[in-house]
Amino acid sequence: MRTERRKVFVVCLGIAAFIAFEAAAASAQAKWKGTIVKEGDVTVVKNPKEPLYQTPILELKEELSLGGPEAQGEYAFGQIADLVVDDAGSFYVLDGRSSHVKVFDASGRYVRTIGRAGQGPGEFEQPMNLSFNGATGELAVHQPLRMAFFRPDGTFLRDVSFRGMGPTIGRVDSRGYIYRTELVVDDNGPRFVAKKFGPDGSVSAELSSSPAPLSPKGAGKVIKVATLLPASYFQLDQADNVVYGYPETYDLVLFRASDADPFKQITRSYDLLEVTSEEKKEFEKEVPSGSGIELEFPRYHSAYDRFFLSDLGHIFVRTWEKAKDGKRVHDIFDAEGRFIGRIPLKPSGIEILKGKYYAIEEDEEGYQYVRRYAVTWKIP
Repeated sequence: MRTERRKVFVVCLGIAAFIAFEAAAASAQAKWKGTIVKEGDVTVVKNPKEPLYQTPILELKEELSLGGPEAQGEYAFGQIADLVVDDAGSFYVLDGRSSHVKVFDASGRYVRTIGRAGQGPGEFEQPMNLSFNGATGELAVHQPLRMAFFRPDGTFLRDVSFRGMGPTIGRVDSRGYIYRTELVVDDNGPRFVAKKFGPDGSVSAELSSSPAPLSPKGAGKVIKVATLLPASYFQLDQADNVVYGYPETYDLVLFRASDADPFKQITRSYDLLEVTSEEKKEFEKEVPSGSGIELEFPRYHSAYDRFFLSDLGHIFVRTWEKAKDGKRVHDIFDAEGRFIGRIPLKPSGIEILKGKYYAIEEDEEGYQYVRRYAVTWKIP
């Protein structure tokens, strides 16, 4: 009888804990003070300054690290420009200095090197970033005037050429459509235009336009260069939708993959953050002595910097705010667009895929690392 009572007590305790958990979750949900409204065909999610959860909503545990000062041979990197991961967990590291892509399996074992510097088929000239098309199993290497496509085994497939000037980023979706931003200079002034291209490189649609950073201004022997100005950025989610942002204000716009029309806008109230003298000094360190270049800084930072995505629909927005340990604070939005939490991370997060967080990080001496972390979410 005493054993049976103990069982009943344990069951009741479990039920009570579950009810308490559900009640706490419901209470937390009720505290979100934003609004979701429909403006024409666009769903607008307006977020307050404070996130839904004040306590940490996820934990990261490092499980793999490549690179750094002790790395040798194929495990040493010159200048990591980008990183992509396939469905098997293998990752492809673009070395901008050496103009090639190194491939590692999910355990971190070096597999092969793809490409080399040059202008011929399968060669790279100023490679900028990577895309991996999971549907076709193709790796795309984005360059200023073309994209080179490879099989994962390194077999070169084709080049797609472009005529646009000054691209900043390029991506390929699962249907082979290409997205990139190009510099346009006309009577309206210099601006970056986000475009959608067909698999053959023909323009399919223009998504959005934003002012390009100011051009250098000559002043005698001094060249003044504006820095830390807002710059447009975009990523593709798991459904091939484009997540686009121009951080003059805190706005993110999602464009539908099928017709390239905007269907969601995410906003957040925020405070302006001043550019500090320490930040200015860090940027000025990069200017070669005697170059005649003088940097011009705005008084305030843009609304945010960049962002990366998770395969569950989260958007991690890198702000200019720093935690006590120097890490950059990231705002986390859920699949609905609600501001749910914050987390300090080292730049630069690449993506969260199948419960793993991938990042390119740098230590105080400037050595770069590719790192993978196991992700544990602490919210339902």
